Amino acid sequence: MAFIHNVEIVWGELMDAFTSGKGDRVYFLDRFTGEIFFVPAAMEDDNFWRQMENNQERFLEIPRFDYGIERQLLLDFVASMEDRELQALLRNSLAGRRPYANFNDVLSFYPDEHEKLMEMKDDFFTSRVKHWLEEHDLFTMETKSMLTVQI
Repeated sequence: MAFIHNVEIVWGELMDAFTSGKGDRVYFLDRFTGEIFFVPAAMEDDNFWRQMENNQERFLEIPRFDYGIERQLLLDFVASMEDRELQALLRNSLAGRRPYANFNDVLSFYPDEHEKLMEMKDDFFTSRVKHWLEEHDLFTMETKSMLTVQI
C-alpha cells in the first residue's frame, strides 16, 4: 500500500514548473518538504545527478513542458470557436502562413476568446498536475478541496 505524504506544496510554484517552457532547466519536487527547485539541465555534476537518482523516493522530477500538448490545446480551442472568420485566422496563424500574425497577437484583439483560452489551459494544466500528484501519492481528497478553493 502506498504512503500518502502530507506536505505543503505551493500551488503557484508547482504550476509554474509544469508550464515552464525553459528547456534549459530540470525541476524537482522534494516530497518531504514540498520545496520546488530547478537546476540547469546541462549541469555536469555527476554527484548531484547520482544523489537525485539514489533518492527518487524523495526528489521527484517534474515533467517537462510539452509543446505538442500545448499545440493540441490550441487546435482544440480553435476548433471549438463559433466565429468562423477568427477561427480561419487563428488556424492560418498556427500553420505559420503569412501574412498572418502570431496567435497570441491575433487573440489580443478578442479579449473574451483570450479569456476562454486561458481558462481552458488552466483547467488542463490543473488536471495534469493533480493527476501527477495522485500518481506520486501527494494528492488526497482533503488536498482536492483545498486546491479547488485556491484555484
